[in-house]
Amino acid sequence: MTAVRLPGAPGGHVADAPAGPTPRRVRPPRWLDLRLLLGVLLVLGSVLLGARVIGASDTTVPVWAAAGDLAAGSRLTAGDLVPVDVRLDKTAAAYLATGSHPEGRTLSRAVRAGELVPRSALASTTPLVDLALPVQAGYVPPSLVRGQVVDVYAMADPSAGRTAPAGPVTPVVLGAPVQAVSGRSTGVLSSATTTVQVVVAIAPADAPGVLGAIGGRPLVVVVHSSVDAGPTG
Repeated sequence: MTAVRLPGAPGGHVADAPAGPTPRRVRPPRWLDLRLLLGVLLVLGSVLLGARVIGASDTTVPVWAAAGDLAAGSRLTAGDLVPVDVRLDKTAAAYLATGSHPEGRTLSRAVRAGELVPRSALASTTPLVDLALPVQAGYVPPSLVRGQVVDVYAMADPSAGRTAPAGPVTPVVLGAPVQAVSGRSTGVLSSATTTVQVVVAIAPADAPGVLGAIGGRPLVVVVHSSVDAGPTG
């Protein structure tokens, strides 16, 4: 209580008046409060962790994939490969990166269209040589393309009046990968007698026997339904 003098009070009576409330001291905010600091750190940590997880899930590496089916023994060209971006994580080293140049290398196993080309598919194999065979267009399947596996048979030549020692049809190449097909024409100028050059890969030691078995006779090309067959030799 505080004593105050009331005006006009007799004898200068002093009356007691209620005291006002004691002002509270306003404390400045503590920006470095431990709980606030921990909360900020937890939020920042969650944001950084989420960004890292999302970034890792979007990480891809460019590697080579096969543009089409390729049989074992096929010699790679630039047209056989297409770059693709894939997520491989720790297995990326097992496949051919686009920075590599495998053109000219020979496949040791079949690779399917769209399949990533593994480094192991370029393992050292028995050397092969290319043998060009002239085949009449009527004896070459229209669907024949590079990378397929074929058998080649020699037929008896009626115009020469001779047959093969083992019969009218003799297998001269079995399970050989096709390296190239050229000379095929389309349209009104094409005919069944047009000569198509079919290049196959065979073992060097087999070349003399193949040429001797052909002996100038007409050839027929038979295409395998799968590229999983291996090369001869």
